[in-house]
Amino acid sequence: MLFSDTLRFVKMPVMLRKILLPAIFAVVSLLILGLSITRPISAASLEECEKEDLPADKISECIEVLSNKVSELGEQKKTLASQIAQFDSQIHLTQLKIADAQATIDKLEKEIGVLGFRIGYITDSVERLETLLKQRIVATYQQSFVSNLELILTSKDFSDFVLRVQYLKQVQENDRKILTNLQESRSNYANEKDEREEKQAAIEENKEKLLGLKTSLDQQKVEKQVLLSRTQSDESRYQRLLAQAQAELAVAFGGGQETFLRDVKVGEKIGNVISGPSACSTGTHLHFEVHKNGSIEDPNNYLSSTSFQYAPNESEAGSINPHGSWPWPIDNPINISQGFGMTPYARSGAYNGNPHFGIDMYNSGGAFAVKATNDGKLYGGSVGCGGRTLYYGKVDGGDGLKTYYLHTVPN
Repeated sequence: MLFSDTLRFVKMPVMLRKILLPAIFAVVSLLILGLSITRPISAASLEECEKEDLPADKISECIEVLSNKVSELGEQKKTLASQIAQFDSQIHLTQLKIADAQATIDKLEKEIGVLGFRIGYITDSVERLETLLKQRIVATYQQSFVSNLELILTSKDFSDFVLRVQYLKQVQENDRKILTNLQESRSNYANEKDEREEKQAAIEENKEKLLGLKTSLDQQKVEKQVLLSRTQSDESRYQRLLAQAQAELAVAFGGGQETFLRDVKVGEKIGNVISGPSACSTGTHLHFEVHKNGSIEDPNNYLSSTSFQYAPNESEAGSINPHGSWPWPIDNPINISQGFGMTPYARSGAYNGNPHFGIDMYNSGGAFAVKATNDGKLYGGSVGCGGRTLYYGKVDGGDGLKTYYLHTVPN
């Protein structure tokens, strides 16, 4: 606005200026807001976040980006490719969280180092001030015996007297400053110590978090390897395994069609494990479950301790710990291909977040006979699975206990 324009604005009537001023302010505010809105914002992209050499200042932002990606993949239709992509994103997300936790620990340790230096400096300062204060207390005590009359008499003249009085006042003021500085230093010392303790506690918390993240990362890598091993990187095989998991869930929740066959005793042969791949099964194995009063039980609490091996290994199969009294449904040598509960394969999402409800096993010597683990009535059952039929046997003990033998043809 030119000077002449400003002069004309000032000469305007008061009422008109009251109307124009808010309007001008609103226009200027909108211009400033528009500039701030149109300013480009640098956001981390998924491609940038998936790089190995990610800058430290992008870690927190990329954690959010990858968390959203994992959620999106979890909502997609289950395919082997989407499942592997979800594992990869989850693994990279965990790695970023590990890097973030480690960076936090490093930062806190540096800050504690600085605090240690400051605490040391404050400690020295407190010691010096305490020494000086003790000296001043002695000097002040000695000075207290000098009366005003003595001060006048020992002065050369009036000017000397005034200088001495001013000097005493200055000494007293300095003493007060020393005391104030000492109190402040002691307070700072306490605050710095408290801050150091808080940061040390934060370090321990982050170290515990870091340990948990590293354990989680190891589990995720195992789960991905289990998925690749079981599917053999084959989409059709993956879909069969998904169908098998769904069929096993259907049987567990009473979705099968069953027919009474006969009464059986413990140890009596009730059928044979289906040899080779079958409906929703990629190979020879028995899936054994125990139910009690409608609830799914852990077979480890019922099966007796025996010798067995894991196939291919315990980290992929999930461990078992049989400690009951029942005989096993198959003869030795026994191989365990999957344990009960949240096994690595279950954590891979194969059962839609549910645990594995039984124990998968097979006889490595080639025997297919399946035996009853409890007395009861034998039923033959079937359930649809991937366009085919999954067969199983069930022994109802009549006391609330039921045992299931999936991938078995009962007789």
